[in-house]
Amino acid sequence: MFDVGGNQLTGNIPAWLGTNLMSLRVLSLRDNEFSGTVPLELCDLTEIQVLDLSGNNISGRIPGYGSHFDVSFYIENALVHWKGLEREYNRTLRLLKLIDLSNNGFVGNIPKEFSLLRGLVSLNLSRNHLTGNIDSEIGQMEMLESLDLSRNQLCIPSGTQLRGFNASAYAGNNGLCGPPLAACLAPDHGPGTPQATDDAHVGKEDSIFGMGFYISVVLGFVVGFWGVIVILVVNKSWRIAYFGFWNKIYDWLYVTITIIYLRRSS
Repeated sequence: MFDVGGNQLTGNIPAWLGTNLMSLRVLSLRDNEFSGTVPLELCDLTEIQVLDLSGNNISGRIPGYGSHFDVSFYIENALVHWKGLEREYNRTLRLLKLIDLSNNGFVGNIPKEFSLLRGLVSLNLSRNHLTGNIDSEIGQMEMLESLDLSRNQLCIPSGTQLRGFNASAYAGNNGLCGPPLAACLAPDHGPGTPQATDDAHVGKEDSIFGMGFYISVVLGFVVGFWGVIVILVVNKSWRIAYFGFWNKIYDWLYVTITIIYLRRSS
């Protein structure tokens, strides 16, 4: 295991990690300030099981790791981070494979080689600048349990396991629609059609209702507050009774707190 996460390290990712640590199974460089591209030497880590480069400033295309990694090993007690939560993956999760490249500046398509990682359990590519279609082969990875591709510019293929994930996994992909997200608008539901007009009308009514509610709350507070002030200024007897009431409350609190303090001190 090689874990230097959260240390504000800068510069490029060292290539020697792939050439000198050939038997490495866990590599965590998360939450640093690494920049540049991912060195191709990391593809030589044939026994890697957990790759976490999240929270850096890495850019460029994601290397195609899939054809290099061996999925015949598993990790014992590897503590890794997934979406901000620490989870301990132990020997009960055989063929464990976790890749987290989230919160970087990766561009281009998701490498098709990822679909070769048949033991992949978790894949997080969120908050990058990835584009294009999500490879349909990824949706056929039976071991894949956790997938986060949110905050990119991706498209979901039809008829795959990818539609079975929670909608939050695809959040932030502008223009993306269809299961598990909201249904795409049919051609006859475009702008100017009765359906679109009805939706716009309902939205306008909701907006007006919400605005009226907040205005009424503010007006109610202003009227009530100044109403009390005016009464106290105009009516002398009410003013005397009002301040007398609060004086009694103050005296009672003072005496009670003093008694409690003296009892504890003694």
